[in-house]
Amino acid sequence: MEKIRIQKMIADSGFCSRRKAEELISKGRIKLNGRPVKLGDKCGFKDIITIDGERIYMPKKKNFIYIMMNKPRGYVTTVSDELDRRCVMDLIEDVEERVYPVGRLDRNSEGLLLFTNDGEFANNIMHPSRHITKTYRVTVRPDINDEQLVQLSEGVEIDGKKTLPATVVVKEKQQGRVVLLITIKEGRNRQIRKMCEAVGLEVARLRRISVGPLRLGMLKPGTWRELTPDELRAIRTAIGKEK
Repeated sequence: MEKIRIQKMIADSGFCSRRKAEELISKGRIKLNGRPVKLGDKCGFKDIITIDGERIYMPKKKNFIYIMMNKPRGYVTTVSDELDRRCVMDLIEDVEERVYPVGRLDRNSEGLLLFTNDGEFANNIMHPSRHITKTYRVTVRPDINDEQLVQLSEGVEIDGKKTLPATVVVKEKQQGRVVLLITIKEGRNRQIRKMCEAVGLEVARLRRISVGPLRLGMLKPGTWRELTPDELRAIRTAIGKEK
């Protein structure tokens, strides 16, 4: 049987992304059959891979699962939390395989969150080079002017680096609040909130409504469903991995 690069095997196991696996290899934390590995090394399904002494299991034929959740506010996007806060994994039930969140939404944000046990798929969704669009429905206070709209659209500096151009549409205006649809091609930490703060806007509510061609639709908060074959085909096409 053809051998596979170790970082891909680890990513396929769902333990972490391929990029993270490469970091762990560089730090000498991964062993193959008891011996440290280096980037470029390959392995087979019968080999034993350990990370910090913990064995990684990779079945010969993995049942990949792709899930969409409408994350409610008040949940952190982690598998477990040392502060004993509610985690999104608490909402996942009756799934045959262990799945992991793809990217994250902060505790006070809500909306579309993907889960999978396909590490390569998750890495492709999150990788900056793919430029997968993400659209958010954002309620801001108190009001927004043309200058602020231009700044958000053209890019603002957050964390020392300017954001890529974004699409910003005013959806509705009321006294003291405005609803925006903001589409970005990045996934930086708390990016939408930081962009709004940078131009003097307070975010009152933040909900992700799409990732690439995937739409949240009428999925109720706190519930989830598996992606349909058409949705999976569409998102694979978007990341350049059509199958």
